[in-house]
Amino acid sequence: MKWGLTKRNDYAPAVDTFKDEMNRMFDDFFSFRPTTLFNSEWMPDMDVEDTGKEISIRAEVPGLDEKDLNVNVQDNVLTISGEKKEEKNRKDKNDNVIYSERKFGSFSRSFTLPEGADAEKIKASFKKGVLEIEIPKNPSVQPKKIEIAVN
Repeated sequence: MKWGLTKRNDYAPAVDTFKDEMNRMFDDFFSFRPTTLFNSEWMPDMDVEDTGKEISIRAEVPGLDEKDLNVNVQDNVLTISGEKKEEKNRKDKNDNVIYSERKFGSFSRSFTLPEGADAEKIKASFKKGVLEIEIPKNPSVQPKKIEIAVN
C-alpha cells in the first residue's frame, strides 16, 4: 500500500468533520460572555529596578486613583494592594456588552525588602496611572569599591 493522497476526496470526510468540530467549538466559545469565562484575578504590570542607591518600583494601574491604592511596610515586607471596580454606569439600559477584555478586582503584591533598605524613608507617588515607589538604601550598607594594588 502506498502512503500519500491518491485523490483529493480520500480524506475529505475527515477534513469536513474536523472543520465542523472547530466551528462548533468557536460557536460554543462565543455564546458565553468572556467576562464570566475568563474571571481571573487582575494583577498590574510592574517594573523593579535596583540603581545601587535605591530600589524603584513602578506599577501600571490605569483606571485607578491614589485613593484606590495602599502601600505599606510591615516586618520588612512592602505590600502594594488595591482594587479596580467594575463600572456599572453603562449607557445601554439592556447591558448589551458583547465582548470585554478589561479586568476588575482586587490585587495584592508583596516584596521582601533587601538588606540595607531604609523602610523609614520610602516614598510613593502617583501620576497618570503609574504608581512609583522609591526605596532608598542605607549609605552605610552600600557596596564599597576596593582598589586592587598591582605589584
